[in-house]
Parts: sequence; structure tokens; C-alpha cells
Amino acid sequence: MNTLLSIETRNAVLLKMAVLLEQERQAIIEINKVDLESYDGDDISMYDRLKVDDSKVDEMINAVTHLASQEDPVGVERFSFKHDNGMQVYNKTASFGTVLIIYESRPDVTVEAAGIAFKSGNKILLKGGKESLRSNLKIVELWHQALKEEGASTDWVEYLQYNRTETQAFLEKPTQRVDLIVPRGGERLIAFVKQHATCPVIISGRGNNFVYVHKEADFDVALDVIMNGKSKISACNAVDKVLIDENLPNKDGFVQDLISKLKASKIEVLGDANISKAHNLESITSDDIWYEEFLDYKILIGEIASNQDTIAMINKYSGGHSSSIITTNESEAKTFMENVDTAAVYHNASTRFTDGGQLGLGGELAISTDKLHQRGPIGLQHLVTNKWYVHGNGQIR
Repeated sequence: MNTLLSIETRNAVLLKMAVLLEQERQAIIEINKVDLESYDGDDISMYDRLKVDDSKVDEMINAVTHLASQEDPVGVERFSFKHDNGMQVYNKTASFGTVLIIYESRPDVTVEAAGIAFKSGNKILLKGGKESLRSNLKIVELWHQALKEEGASTDWVEYLQYNRTETQAFLEKPTQRVDLIVPRGGERLIAFVKQHATCPVIISGRGNNFVYVHKEADFDVALDVIMNGKSKISACNAVDKVLIDENLPNKDGFVQDLISKLKASKIEVLGDANISKAHNLESITSDDIWYEEFLDYKILIGEIASNQDTIAMINKYSGGHSSSIITTNESEAKTFMENVDTAAVYHNASTRFTDGGQLGLGGELAISTDKLHQRGPIGLQHLVTNKWYVHGNGQIR
């Protein structure tokens, strides 16, 4: 296990990384072009996440710079207690040790996730996808340079260049100690990691988010929230399902408006039996589609009888990520927010805010749809466990 680096050293490495990313900006973009040209898949959201341009590099630089400015998440006192026998007891945050991050296509994760893990005192093992190998290796080279220049060991950041079989073997019988695994990507990746891992796994990434337009909704707010929810189709906080209250005044007019706006943005609109009949849309053939996360220019609109029915529907079908109610009725919003079982619940706002940076965490490692040990965006302050420090002078029980 690596000895914990001082917070000064950790911050210096992060700031050095910002300098190197700026210096090597053009080289990173050029290398990424080779990855993009070699990508032979037809997954548009994968391609979108793979691409590195100037604004992506800016985001990487901002991420490490911001991390360097944040408080040290390690050694924070959570609880203290003076025992009757004179012992002084503290509970403080402690780093996990070694964190393995398995992800697809996103070179920015090689900066942001590694930076969060490193700042919180963890050794990071990075296992990226083959489609972004060249970009990732270039970025890891910069991590190693930053570590070396600040007198730290390069094994704080390690890249695992494994294929699927080797990854499975490593998950089942790690050749080094791993304390936590964070898979970031599609459901197949997550299922694969869960099936083979021998240590705790934080499940992240499945969206399939719902917006409920309650009968007392403000139409403009509803349209804005739904359209914004479809503004980045590769995001796990995108909207896939819209439920319209059957008692919404001028319901047909509102739905017609919504459909034209969606179609103008090249989004394919599907409807349940009622909506497709009323608006001449392609109807769904099976209820299983309500479980599906689209990650595509596609949305499904359905009609629903009440807030209670909506809550039941979301709790059955959603990915446990984000959901939003559009209503001017505070008490209906409260009922919805307290009873919908998703990591983030919204009232009159876009699900696109489920993001560590947007929710005040200054960035995220992943968005957890698990309930232990942290739900929603996992920021710097969550990538720690805890430890009891007990000071005595000979006490025995």
C-alpha cells in the first residue's frame, strides 16, 4: 500500500497536471483524432464521448485545477467522543487504498476520475476502452510526468491495458490489492463487473429518466425542461420518458406543441396507446420499452391518471437516477419528491443537473444509483471510507 502523500504534494501534482495538459493540448487532440478515425462502431453517443476537442481539454484543466483548490477529504473528523475512562475517541475519513475505474470511450475520465481518486489519497487503476487507448495512454503519460516532477511514485496512477478476458481474470483474482471498483458505462459493462468482481462495486450510469407533467403544470416550464433533458443524448441524466397527466387542461394542444418541438430537433417521438392514437405517432408494441435507456434521439410520451400512478410507474421502470415533476402545486411536488425512488428528484427543473459539478461537489467520479455508500454524484468527499482513532493511556476493558 502506498504511504499517503501530503495534501501539499497531492495538490502540486494536480496543478502540474493542469500545466502539462495545456502544454500538450495539441498533441492530445491529434492523438485523439487517430482514435476517432479508428472507431468503427455506429454508436453515436459512444463517438460523442470519445471525442476530445479544445473545450474538452479546457474541462480537463478546470477539473484538476478545481480539485487542487478543494479541502483535503482525508482525515476529516466525523465524530468525537470522550469515554468515561478517559480515552479520547475520534472517527475520521480515510482513503480506500486502491480504486479501479473501468470505463468506455471517455478520455476526460482519465483526468477527472483519476484526479478525484488521487486527491482523496487513493492509488488509481485505470481500465479504459480499446476505442480510446491512444488518448488514454497519452494522458497517463502526463500523470506520470506530473508525479515524477513532484517527487511522487508513478504507481499512484496505473493503466491496465487488458482485453475482456484479462479484465475478467483480474476481477476474479486481482494480482494486486483492489479496495473499490467503479464501472462507468453501459449496462453490459456494469453487469460484467458485478458478476466477476471480488470486492465492493459502486454501480453507476444507468439513466432512463422520467418527467411528469402534472395537471397544474406551467406549460413553458414543462417544454423547457423536457427539451433540455434531450439536449445531450449521450448523458445518463437525459430524459427518455414523459408522462402527461390525463387531466391536464388543453392536453392535446400541449402534447402537439411538444411533439413539434421534439421533431424540429430531429428526435423520434413514440407514444403509448392513447398518445399515439391522438397524435398519429408510432405506438409502442411492448411495455418493456419503459425499462429502456435510449441514449439516442428518441423519446416516449405516455398518458397517466394521477401523481400516485406516476410514482408507481417511475419506481417500477426507471433506472433509479433522476426524475422531475412539473407543477405549480407545492404539496403534489412534495408527495412526488418524497416517494419517487430515484437518486435525484426535481420540481420544475431539468434532470440534466444531476452532475457533481452542478450539484456543488466540484466534479464527480460517477453517478451512483446504489444506495450504499453514497447515492447520486460521487464527489471527492465520498471517495473515502472511515477509521476510528482511539487515544488512551493504558485503559483496558
